[in-house]
Amino acid sequence: MAGKRTTAESVGVGRDLARVPRIKGANRAAFAPMTVKGRLTHAPSPRRRLAKRINKKERLLAFWSAIAATASKDLVASRGHEVKKVPSIPLVVSNEFQNLKTTAEAKKAFEELGLWDDVKRARGGAKIRAGKGRVRGRRVKHPRGPLLVVLKDEGLGKAARNLAGVDIVEVSNLNVEDLAPGTHAGRLTVWTKSALEFVENRFATQGN
Repeated sequence: MAGKRTTAESVGVGRDLARVPRIKGANRAAFAPMTVKGRLTHAPSPRRRLAKRINKKERLLAFWSAIAATASKDLVASRGHEVKKVPSIPLVVSNEFQNLKTTAEAKKAFEELGLWDDVKRARGGAKIRAGKGRVRGRRVKHPRGPLLVVLKDEGLGKAARNLAGVDIVEVSNLNVEDLAPGTHAGRLTVWTKSALEFVENRFATQGN
């Protein structure tokens, strides 16, 4: 309804005026495209199809490739992540990791796992978004930091949600966008043991 909330109507012909809609009680044109505060010339249509289907095997191949890329230290480092202090890639931790409750506990665990440098990189690389997005609740853009993949979020989501660049996802909801943001594979990923077993048991059988 943008640009359509107006009393504007065309006065017709025979008045030596253009036949654009004009506001009642005034002579100013409105509603029509290219008038002040008028509607869009070609507004987005709700019937437009925004989703695109891809082949099942093609989607699975992309998913497996994105998972495999998280095990390559060269790919993870080339993506810009700080991996000097990370003990191993892929980084697999015990299931107790998903039970962390507070941000202080999450920060301590990140420091022990060598991930805190990557969180600081994401926090320090914040940029102000261009355009109207600055006033629409998404003013600051952060680089992507570590991805935490768990079998079940039992408190970690709240503990780490305030850390810049950190994403927490349950393995049943894991997708390629999480593993390779912006189509760039090799995100620094932390797997819990149960989440990795879930991937092996469920997704490995889908290609057969």
